[in-house]
Amino acid sequence: MIIDILTLFPEMFEGIIHSSILKRAIEKRAVVINVHDFRQFSDKKNLRVDDYSYGGGAGMIIEVQPIISCLRSIPNYTKAKKIITAPSGVKYTQTTALSYAKEEHLILICGHYEGIDNRILDYIDEEVSVGDFILTGGEIAALAMIDSVVRLLPEVLGNEESIEVESFDNNLLEFPQYTRPVTFENHSVPDILLSGNHEHIRRWRRFMSLKKTYENRPDLLEKANLTTEDKIFLKMIENDEPYEIKD
Repeated sequence: MIIDILTLFPEMFEGIIHSSILKRAIEKRAVVINVHDFRQFSDKKNLRVDDYSYGGGAGMIIEVQPIISCLRSIPNYTKAKKIITAPSGVKYTQTTALSYAKEEHLILICGHYEGIDNRILDYIDEEVSVGDFILTGGEIAALAMIDSVVRLLPEVLGNEESIEVESFDNNLLEFPQYTRPVTFENHSVPDILLSGNHEHIRRWRRFMSLKKTYENRPDLLEKANLTTEDKIFLKMIENDEPYEIKD
């Protein structure tokens, strides 16, 4: 996969794309990430990229020219999926990440806190928002999207099961997890996880996944594909009944 990023602040990406999972993905050649400073494509002598808004209003608006000139400098940009980050875009979800992970080439244009000339929408495919809040720019949103997509690429994480059981897959939040020591400052790992009974562990994890979703993100349950067992568990959760081991 190739990911091209168009931004006014390329330095914001350097440390992150060369760390952790993204660094590993680049080293494995699973992804190539290019960062472009579209200020350098301004047709003004002082490389200015913003101007006053037609119709008045506070703040300066980013011009479309430098972004499009930068976009057109990218090889095969016409075939790429072109995305701009903006609070007015459609909501970004795990389903979106899975869809983007199937693309060969993504181009992300980082939005700006006062906005970009709306004619940018004539040159891109999708306008995407990472949540119902305002950021000073689209760089953080773009980084979140890149991380969520790259980790889905084959061989990047090295453990397919770790992806399959993560939060938001199957529209449920992930169950609680523990590691050594068994007891830390009087807080212990649940006994069932030490039992060695895989079926009991599976059922407890499913119960806890449903419980966390019910408490924190009940909206997800409306989209989840629930089994008969899930519905029994949810009834217990609604009645505030604790999980009990049943053979």
